[in-house]
Amino acid sequence: MTSINREIIEIAYQQGIDALVVLIESIVKEQGNQIEKLSQRIKELEGQKAKSSKNSHKPPSGDGFGKQTKSLRKKSEKKTGGQAGHEGQNLAWEEQADTVVKHEVEACRVCGENLEEIVGEIVEKRQVHDLPEIKLQVTEHQTERKVCPHCELATISQFPEAVKDWVQYGARVKGVVTYLNQYQLIPSQRTQELMKDVFGCAISEGTIYNQVQKCHEVLEPVEQEIKKKIQEASVAHFDETGIRVKARGWWLHTSSTKTHTHYQIHQKRGQVAMDANGILPDFKGKAVHDGFKSYSQYKCGHYLCNAHHLRELIFIHEQFHQSWAEKMLEFLCKVNNFVKQAKLEGKSAIDSSVVSEFEADFQTILDLAYKSNPEPETVKARGRPKRTKPLNLIRRLDSYRAQVLGFMYDFEIPFDNNLAERDIRMTKLKQKISGGFRSESGAYAFARIRGYISTLKKQGLSILVALTNVFRNDPLFV
Repeated sequence: MTSINREIIEIAYQQGIDALVVLIESIVKEQGNQIEKLSQRIKELEGQKAKSSKNSHKPPSGDGFGKQTKSLRKKSEKKTGGQAGHEGQNLAWEEQADTVVKHEVEACRVCGENLEEIVGEIVEKRQVHDLPEIKLQVTEHQTERKVCPHCELATISQFPEAVKDWVQYGARVKGVVTYLNQYQLIPSQRTQELMKDVFGCAISEGTIYNQVQKCHEVLEPVEQEIKKKIQEASVAHFDETGIRVKARGWWLHTSSTKTHTHYQIHQKRGQVAMDANGILPDFKGKAVHDGFKSYSQYKCGHYLCNAHHLRELIFIHEQFHQSWAEKMLEFLCKVNNFVKQAKLEGKSAIDSSVVSEFEADFQTILDLAYKSNPEPETVKARGRPKRTKPLNLIRRLDSYRAQVLGFMYDFEIPFDNNLAERDIRMTKLKQKISGGFRSESGAYAFARIRGYISTLKKQGLSILVALTNVFRNDPLFV
């Protein structure tokens, strides 16, 4: 007890027992309030510590080295390894070998008689699949001069448009360098080492950078075509993530469909960047995203990612021990499985009676959730009272139920936004490897080239062939 409190108590004691009781009650009440605040703060800190990529929006890179054993996926009943009927994958016998090495019998193994002149018969064959010795192939281009016997004027032939320098690398070398650096995410110095060790090609870091920039320039009309295809799509996925450019925090935005991917690097996260991207302002289809407020500014259909909701529900069940969260999680997974089965059966929609039952179940769980999380009392004269994390999620599920259950009403709408998250994954890997981009031009080039590569992969096209054609000024419009 402080000296100030001791003096106050002595004064109250002198004023009488009633004054002393009132003072003690006020002290106890103040301590109770303080304990409640500290308890709430402890719960918030425990919640922050308990968050991981499995139960929140936190990325896997922030999980640290702790082992994560929980998953939304259920354990398969199948045994580990290859399944019955699986064709497998192994080396196939080639009917026409490139090289044949005959191991001849030179002498009799018993008496040593010379058998080189005797024709033998093939007893057994074996094949070895290997790489040939790889080295650069040099093609020399020559022009010639001819004098016309009729008019006596000289004509000199011209080099192909792609042959501009005295000595230069060809399209395949440039395509391989871009493939390694931009697709396989091998840093420039290690790309140099690989090119030298494998191909005997001593390429400089500056040349690698120049080829990446050249690829970026040639792909500009292709990028515009990709953006147009996404704008015209009936369903598109959108997401954003932080990325480092020149040691500063920038943002990478992705717009995706099942066949096309576009990346944008921008200093901002919200509507300014989305307007600059140009896809969402003209998009009239159905947008799937994580509920970031800036998306709601655009006049298109909006649907929320339920994978985010499942992770949040896991967190609330684990940290706040509220049964409604587990019930809601089971409900969303149940409806998702029901929709999947209906699609497999060739149905285009769920029966209206079943939809009504699901809607009633959804409301029942929300009612239970509200009982467990009443609205906080207004304490401050200004501003709204601070709501708990469970209550914030409940209100979102309630207010945006049509966007949450959109996959149930319209089979074209996916359950989650995992397509966009998968498209972002490799860009985060790039940041893990390199730490970020040292220049804006390098970041912009990476975004455009990776969008092209991702689009090629989705359509099952050869990335190396397509990148090689870029350096022949013949990019593939996908």
